[in-house]
Amino acid sequence: MTRILLLGGTTEASQLAGALAAAGIPALFSYAGRTEAPRAQPLPLRVGGFGGAEGLAEFLRAGGFTHLIDATHPFAAAMSRNAVAAAEATGIPLMAFERPGWTETPGDDWTRVGDMDAAVAALPEKPARVFLAIGRQNIATFAARPQHHYLLRHVDPPAGPLPLPDTHVILDRGPFTEAGDLALLRTHAITHLVAKNAGGSGAEAKLIAARALKLPVILIDRPALPPRPIAATVAEVMDWLGHPVTDRGV
Repeated sequence: MTRILLLGGTTEASQLAGALAAAGIPALFSYAGRTEAPRAQPLPLRVGGFGGAEGLAEFLRAGGFTHLIDATHPFAAAMSRNAVAAAEATGIPLMAFERPGWTETPGDDWTRVGDMDAAVAALPEKPARVFLAIGRQNIATFAARPQHHYLLRHVDPPAGPLPLPDTHVILDRGPFTEAGDLALLRTHAITHLVAKNAGGSGAEAKLIAARALKLPVILIDRPALPPRPIAATVAEVMDWLGHPVTDRGV
């Protein structure tokens, strides 16, 4: 019998969870546990890590899972690498469910960089007002440029003092709108945007707003990952599982 381990945390993972639940496919939804109040899901839920690739492989074997789906954030590189290694160790088929990255369009002023350190280096020396839209994990890297004012938007409040001396934190959860992000950038007099190339529509509004305001964007490219099959839609994943989506549902 089919049994799915769905590594989630993205909008796409939630969409897929709904399709699996509607199709009656046994599945377990796994969150990394970095968000204090994760979205409710229509599937049984677990929260936390596995203990590396070996721990994930053992979890797959012990749970009788037949398929592994990696629908984690495109920048959750360690988890995605562990998924590839665990799938190879167990022989369990793996599918990555990954949204396409953003591409530059006319009117954009993008500087594409390979990592966080390069993003810091791309900021100007002169004090600027930076919307730092990179999540919580890599904020300390930007302490190398303490002269800037940083606007942060997080789902959860900071657990302790922030490593940046001049910050303003907004608590909010996407998806966000172009009108809302235009107002945000204007209200805080933002001069630069730093973002990960996460892709998807839920977080694209800040890029559209930056384009409208002709603001420079420093966009961090996705990390390199081992080769793996990738699906871009729920329908592609369901086809892979042998449960094609129909006009009447799944």
